[in-house]
Amino acid sequence: MIRRILQGKLLPAFVFFVFATLVAAAAPPEPLNIHGLGKGTVALDGDWQFHLGDNPAWASPALDDSGWERIGVDKPWGYQTHFGYTGYAWYRRHVNFLPVAGVDSDLALLLPPIDDAYEVYWNGTLIGHLGKLPPRPFYYRNLPAQILQLGHPGAGVLAFRVWKAPYFSADSGESGGLHRPPLVGPADAITAYKGNLNFQWLRGRLFAFAVQLIYALIVFLGFLAWFRNRAQRVLLWMSVWASALLLSAFFGSLRLPFTSALANALAQPLLSVADIAIWFLLLYLLELDRHRFLPRWTRILACISIFCGATDGLLVLLDWSGPVKMLQIADAVLTLPTMLIEAYPLVLIGFAIGKRLDTARWLMAILAALTQLTLGFQNFTSQGVRFTHWTISQKVGALLFTIGGNSFDLVTLEFSFLLISIVYAVYRYSIEQSERQGVLEQEFKSAQELQQVLIPETLPSLDGYAVTSAYRPAQQVGGDFFQLIAQPDGSALLVLGDVSGKGLKAAMTVSLIVGTIRTVAETVDDPAEILSILNRRLYGRLKDGFVTCLALRLDPDGECILANAGHPAPFLNKTELSSPGALPLGLDPTAEYEKVQFRLAVGDRLTLYTDGLLEARNPAGDIFSFERLRALIATQPDAKQATDAAVAFGQDDDITVIILTRLAPGVEPTTSLLTPALVSSGA
Repeated sequence: MIRRILQGKLLPAFVFFVFATLVAAAAPPEPLNIHGLGKGTVALDGDWQFHLGDNPAWASPALDDSGWERIGVDKPWGYQTHFGYTGYAWYRRHVNFLPVAGVDSDLALLLPPIDDAYEVYWNGTLIGHLGKLPPRPFYYRNLPAQILQLGHPGAGVLAFRVWKAPYFSADSGESGGLHRPPLVGPADAITAYKGNLNFQWLRGRLFAFAVQLIYALIVFLGFLAWFRNRAQRVLLWMSVWASALLLSAFFGSLRLPFTSALANALAQPLLSVADIAIWFLLLYLLELDRHRFLPRWTRILACISIFCGATDGLLVLLDWSGPVKMLQIADAVLTLPTMLIEAYPLVLIGFAIGKRLDTARWLMAILAALTQLTLGFQNFTSQGVRFTHWTISQKVGALLFTIGGNSFDLVTLEFSFLLISIVYAVYRYSIEQSERQGVLEQEFKSAQELQQVLIPETLPSLDGYAVTSAYRPAQQVGGDFFQLIAQPDGSALLVLGDVSGKGLKAAMTVSLIVGTIRTVAETVDDPAEILSILNRRLYGRLKDGFVTCLALRLDPDGECILANAGHPAPFLNKTELSSPGALPLGLDPTAEYEKVQFRLAVGDRLTLYTDGLLEARNPAGDIFSFERLRALIATQPDAKQATDAAVAFGQDDDITVIILTRLAPGVEPTTSLLTPALVSSGA
């Protein structure tokens, strides 16, 4: 055949064929004739003229684009002939809009989502845009279709100037440009069509909106309950988890005009916060919060996750039109640690194996682990997919089924079940904690009632003395105690002390001490001997605790005998009484206590107190101190006034104050007892 052509037998035919081919190739593209536009819409589909690169002159209708590549607009260019391409590209289409007799309506153009920023020209005139082209580009994702008004266009060239942003490390390379053909039609028809698209989108998002509404409800009720009871940390972390996912949906999937860079920058740390909240939820629900190192490692991993997520988010805000490869590598490097620690729930579950936990907690733990492993695996298999061409990530995220237009894939199902399991597990946990709190409160109430019985409702009248006393507990029950016991010979025995620690344990110790004091006082009136007996009774029962105490015998004539076991010394008028040092009760069964004898003259004031008065602490961290105490005692307050002064300064411990004043002969003795109802714990 070739020889016959060369010999000239078929040469004329061959030349004619080549010439016809070249003419056809150089011929301008056939315009798309749009006619019959009454009330309907027409898709501008088929092949468009396409060219990579950028030149503003390409918007001109006079441009000869016959040599341009032809490409469809029903798929992005990355899916067709330009896989992985980013940057500028132009679409052009010659269109004749033929009027319809008797129909005179303005035309409009409906633009589907386009990757990423673009400008639209009609006959060289800019008629619309979305986003901003370089050098300072920004663009949007998930926005609805846009409408551009054409008026009465006639014949001309429709041109799209498109800029595709650089890919991230997990992008497939199959995006870029138009995904669906634009639509043209009368303005009211285009508006109606867009309204239908919006309705379909809303209908397909009903399930997602319902889930997000549940998130919002969890956030509101969870934080409200946590503010009322800060000890319920599972409520805090459940609310944090729901908040992170709610905010992530708000910025990323609600078609709000947030730029893609901003939405991605916020999504990264928010998803890290959601992961961290799951870890801490598991830590508390699986009762691992008291483990010797798991809480510390959870905090360390949380810091790593937040750092990588926030840094990766900030990376998105940088100019990717410059050193793209370096930014893509940094994106992948920062993503790697977050992928690895997605498996951390498995570690927590491993440490919880063997614990007797209810089914709700185990179910939540298993679903949390499965969800995070799925996300981590999907993220891992999508890294560098432009080069690996793996389809595993797409299969993991593949559509499983639809219900009423709502799409469900594996991750959606896992998150839905996880949401239900978290709410149920936290509900069960809160019920259990409330029951435990109720039992504890009943124990406190019982201890409180016991201490109320031990507190003397009235102080005995002591010949020759005026007595004022006040007690302010720091908690519901506490460790301060005092007893004022009148003796048959007219003397009185006063015992004042402070049990180390606070709360129920201290209150129970107080009950033991008061019972012992009342029993011993029937046969013993020597203060030193009373302290020795108490010391022996308490030794071995306080579990590393101790009791400071002083015992005082008062005679009607003012003679006093004092023994002290590590308790703050009383003040005689403005001067602190000196007493020999001694160990507190309960530390050494062989400890001995010395007696100090002194006499109260008429008008003398003896002030006894517990160390809660000295250790009152204000918001700045300053303690009440001896200096302030001396200044207070110099004003000669009664017991209530002294106690109120310390409470106003900043109470930090139980406070008890007893003030004895020696009266002149013939003056009637008086007593005053202040023990706040329902919150007192002194005895």
